[in-house]
Amino acid sequence: MEKKEITFEQVIERGCGIDVHKKVLVVTIRGTGIKEETRTFNSFTESIEQLRDWLKKMGITHIAMESTGVYWKPIFNILEADFEIILVNARHIKNVPGRKTDKKDSQMIAKLLLSGLLKASFIPSKPIRELRDLTRYRRKIVGQIASEKNRIQKILEDANIKLSSVVSDMSGATATKIINAMIDGETSINELLKFRHGKMQSSIEELASSLKGNLTEHHKFMLTTIKESIIEKELIIEKLDKRIDEQLQASELKLDAELLQTIPGVGKDGSASIIAEIGNDMSQFPNEQHLSSWAGMSPGNNESAGKKKSSRITHGDKYLKILLVQCAWAATRTKNTYLRKKYDSLVGRRGKKRALIAVGHKILIAAYFILKDKIKYKELGAEFLQEKKKDKQVKYYLKQLKELGAEIEIKNHVA
Repeated sequence: MEKKEITFEQVIERGCGIDVHKKVLVVTIRGTGIKEETRTFNSFTESIEQLRDWLKKMGITHIAMESTGVYWKPIFNILEADFEIILVNARHIKNVPGRKTDKKDSQMIAKLLLSGLLKASFIPSKPIRELRDLTRYRRKIVGQIASEKNRIQKILEDANIKLSSVVSDMSGATATKIINAMIDGETSINELLKFRHGKMQSSIEELASSLKGNLTEHHKFMLTTIKESIIEKELIIEKLDKRIDEQLQASELKLDAELLQTIPGVGKDGSASIIAEIGNDMSQFPNEQHLSSWAGMSPGNNESAGKKKSSRITHGDKYLKILLVQCAWAATRTKNTYLRKKYDSLVGRRGKKRALIAVGHKILIAAYFILKDKIKYKELGAEFLQEKKKDKQVKYYLKQLKELGAEIEIKNHVA
């Protein structure tokens, strides 16, 4: 049987498809007035500049390439000034039939580009991309510090020092002071007990018992080394914080960050990270639901035969998702706020994780409108949900009464 080639309407005059690899770039040009041609370039800067010159010579206006790891970034940085570049999620085109070689990959990308069938990934501006590098690296260092603190706890357990059994937070003031004193060589239980916080729930006797262990020279060496590592990483955090602040200032993003900080649970670090992940130009997203879906914070659709079923949240930006959940957790520690009340109303019947996702979704939607309209967060208050529930109940019972033929006149009671 003869195979029929599917033709598409051409909407771009001349374009280029690039199949990106670590060491090579397979490039296909295609369009009106030029012959389809495929060339291979290496990934060195000089070779990418030769690619740029060739594309300009051939009158190419648009480029599409897959978002392969980090390998697309240097190509984008060199070409973005001269061409309109579309970065494509590899998942969206990986199932196209017939893709067996790198050459066919680049040819298919070029063909789909000219037909306007490629869905562009969100690429923030250069200042936002640089801010993203800083905030993501900061998050990684913070995670390393947390890992080091966990190692300290394991070493104490190895020495049969049960401090974690009597303090609620191993990163809190009491535990930190006691551990630092032990690292510095303090062995007297009475001296260590002086660091006990007055509001600590465990008794002095319980704390004293937990500190009686066998802390060897090996344990002390390990604790000292880990402490030095933590101090070093904390200095890196300070440098990153300073650089992030400078980046916000230089890119005129400082006001946006300050506006985001009006959302309960979103602090200085959180506001910078939100901007780093979604940018500050909300015109990139058609609406708030689109942003939520892109971020992976909205449930997928799961409807069959008219029945809506429970579904998981969609895939999205993992860094943003983790960040929003952390902000949501911070928001649940606030008092008399809408977000805290929202969490409390969901956690009992939906569970902690789903409740945090729901609050994180609310924070993201608030961030969208704050960045879009350049306004502060409007606190609805803890009573908002109760009033909303009351209004729904009134409408429901009114409808029931009207169906029974009753005529009802509503009079609002004024206290």
